Amino acid sequence: MYAYIKGTLEEMAEDNIVVEAGGIGYNVKVSTTTADLLPPLGNEVKIYTYTLVREDTFSLYGFMTRDDLEIFRKLITVNGIGPKGGLAILSVMSADALRFAIMAGDAKAIAKAPGVGSKTAERVILDLRDKISLGDTLRGLGESAPSMNGALSSGGSQDNLMKKEAIEALVALGYSASDAATAVKKVEVTEDTTVESILKAALKYMF
Repeated sequence: MYAYIKGTLEEMAEDNIVVEAGGIGYNVKVSTTTADLLPPLGNEVKIYTYTLVREDTFSLYGFMTRDDLEIFRKLITVNGIGPKGGLAILSVMSADALRFAIMAGDAKAIAKAPGVGSKTAERVILDLRDKISLGDTLRGLGESAPSMNGALSSGGSQDNLMKKEAIEALVALGYSASDAATAVKKVEVTEDTTVESILKAALKYMF
């Protein structure tokens, strides 16, 4: 119903904000991650929204980016993960970290969310693994991520492959997929970069 709300941030609570737009104050439920990114009260804010309409409720869920909104939409399609569970997961990990956890089968990282047990986390991985592309997963690593389904011909694709191999190697060493992705994301890739050099640089960020 609402693509986004743009207005003045009037109130902030632990999991709810009020945005005034056009003389109307909108209650918007947000994750901890979103709340941490908000500007001080009185400033203008743009919140991408998901509208939940049921017989007994009309609720808005807000996100700072379209990316967060889209991963939230995917999360709530999973049996046992309603809007509350979706916000809980996005309160303990970013959209990028969640994608890596799903691709790597890292149920422990997802299960850190309040109210999300190991079985539910495994269901998230099972249901969403085929709905998240490698290109989406690598999108936040600094290079534009083209489709990885066909032949790999561009430099960006090669960079992403090296980063993926580095993440897989870190996971094999015992690091969580989300921690590995965060570390690799910080590594700058140049023409001389190799998987080994990415690994060495990423390990410095692990400690």
